[in-house]
Amino acid sequence: MFRQFFGQYLLNSGHIGSEQLRDALELMQSTHVKLGVLAVNEGYMTGTQVEEVHEKQKQVDKRFGEIAVEMGYLTEEQVEGMLSAQKQNHLLLAQALVDNGYMTIDEFSVALITYKTENGLSDEKFEAIKNGDIDLLVENLVPIEEPERKAAFVQYLSLFAKNIIRFIDANARLEAKPAAGQLKGQWYVEQEITGVVPLYTAISADEKVFLKIASIYAEEELNQVDELACASVGEFLNLHNGIFLVNMSNKGIELGMDPQQVNPNAVIELTGPAYLITIHIQDGSFQLVLSDNPETVSVHPNSASSSLA
Repeated sequence: MFRQFFGQYLLNSGHIGSEQLRDALELMQSTHVKLGVLAVNEGYMTGTQVEEVHEKQKQVDKRFGEIAVEMGYLTEEQVEGMLSAQKQNHLLLAQALVDNGYMTIDEFSVALITYKTENGLSDEKFEAIKNGDIDLLVENLVPIEEPERKAAFVQYLSLFAKNIIRFIDANARLEAKPAAGQLKGQWYVEQEITGVVPLYTAISADEKVFLKIASIYAEEELNQVDELACASVGEFLNLHNGIFLVNMSNKGIELGMDPQQVNPNAVIELTGPAYLITIHIQDGSFQLVLSDNPETVSVHPNSASSSLA
């Protein structure tokens, strides 16, 4: 996932434009083969077995290879052999940018060093990030000083990033910033996590992106925001939060969650600390609203249609 985070850094720092980043990521996607495809190609698994593993990923926060080994479809040695083909994704990003004439290799190398310096990363942490340590990536994304609060947000966002990539868009990119005051959402799905680590969670999107998320998750083309579309996006948030609860339970922290709700043309009032995470996907972007003070978040209808500001 480092390629998406570093690609977003290159965009934010003015090294490349949004179209150039999209082109590079799409080129990478065309040459990056997923583990399930590799397993079938090598004769290790059948297509049906790959689908079984994908379904299991909707219940637990584990990589494809981990689940396949647990289910007896792959050996550790087979997984390691296939993973070697997926290493050093940032080098594929460099190749795509250089091949398209968007950056020179020297410019890319300097940007890597600058990214490392600006984020205060040791050599060890930087290598871990380049090799796919999502927790470390997200740690640098979340602007929270208090260790306990930051830990909860990092655990939630790390899982969210993985689930977006697994189920919605393999090239998704995330940005985070504090949010306050009033926000507006054209289509808004909310769900509260309850217990000793409470979290208010919500997805906001305009109609086009909302339908894209719904279509991908429902595995069928949806052309209007109807009951099925709302249920699909709501179920994606519910699935993600459910896996988060399982992860926390494995750490000895038992949480619950309220049913998800869909609100068209919503106005969101934030009177306490909250964070707005923008997720860029191929067809646009949408927002994730997070707060560990759910009582400071209120939602009510808005007569005018608007996307989250």
